[in-house]
Amino acid sequence: MDCYTFPENVAATKLIVSPNEALVRTFMAVTIAGLLVAPSGLATNASLAQSYPDRPIRAVVPFPAGGLADAVARIVGQKLADRLGQSLVIENRTGASGTLGAAIVAKSAPDGYTLLITTGDFVTMTSIMPALSFDPNKELIPIAMLAVAPCILVANSNSGLNSVKDIIDAARARPGAIAYSSPGVGTSNHLAIEGMAIEAGIKLLHVPYRGGAPAATAVAAGDVPIGTVTQSSGEGVIQAGKVKVIALMSKQRPSFAPSGPTLADAGFDIDAALWVGLFAPAGTPAAIVNRLDAEASAVLRSAETQKLLNSVGTDASPISQTAFVQRIASDAARYGLVIQKTGLRAPHD
Repeated sequence: MDCYTFPENVAATKLIVSPNEALVRTFMAVTIAGLLVAPSGLATNASLAQSYPDRPIRAVVPFPAGGLADAVARIVGQKLADRLGQSLVIENRTGASGTLGAAIVAKSAPDGYTLLITTGDFVTMTSIMPALSFDPNKELIPIAMLAVAPCILVANSNSGLNSVKDIIDAARARPGAIAYSSPGVGTSNHLAIEGMAIEAGIKLLHVPYRGGAPAATAVAAGDVPIGTVTQSSGEGVIQAGKVKVIALMSKQRPSFAPSGPTLADAGFDIDAALWVGLFAPAGTPAAIVNRLDAEASAVLRSAETQKLLNSVGTDASPISQTAFVQRIASDAARYGLVIQKTGLRAPHD
């Protein structure tokens, strides 16, 4: 079978929200309002944008090193630091499918010196974690969508599973016995395979891990026969021949993998692509948000940045703030249907 040719490097994943259209509209309204209205007592004029930043910035990544969010954070973070004239310190704070790190940022001072770089998965947590300690829809402002990468369905090289059909046949023969790994409960990787299972009418066994790299390693070790990864999290074990690519799970082919099998080729209506975005605590002055958005856009339009992001299996995504908010909303609706059909719920880990 055809297989993807991956460049050399490393990174990981996640994604989205509630099935309720009213909730989606509320999220968009709250987010847009947060972008336009700054809290009283904080300067929001041009001088604030010019003076910011005057000290190092902390960027929390709520997933382990070696994942997509971490790789994108380090590539874009360095370029962003160069443009801002201050260092940007990456801090990995893992746990609870990315919500622990997100909560730290949501509760931080809205001064532009504590930011979040994460995949979209944490937004679904309002649906699957009813006891979540914060509301990402209200307590975080989307600033910029930095990069997007496809989910990739993979299998252990010794599993005997060589195609989507093989996986479906095995699952039908042994309902609920075929296990798969993901970077965590409620992540886009998790929801993508559950969506595939719903369409195929099969039952699979989900085994969550704390990030994309551990999930890929589990497939390579044979702890689970299949899993969903991104290029960055799965590249090392794929290149080593321990894991094989079964299918690309997004409909739009990335620039770095223009050929190879897809779920669409197998008749599925799945479109699982992971984005990594930059967020700030709600209440961050509009002048600072706008400055970060402008600088991030300039970084992402750089040919050098685009090449570096391609090397870790993702494409730069210099879209507008409004387009980013709309992407979150559309993902919320799409993945929300999967959450609704599966009745998915998850405790904090």
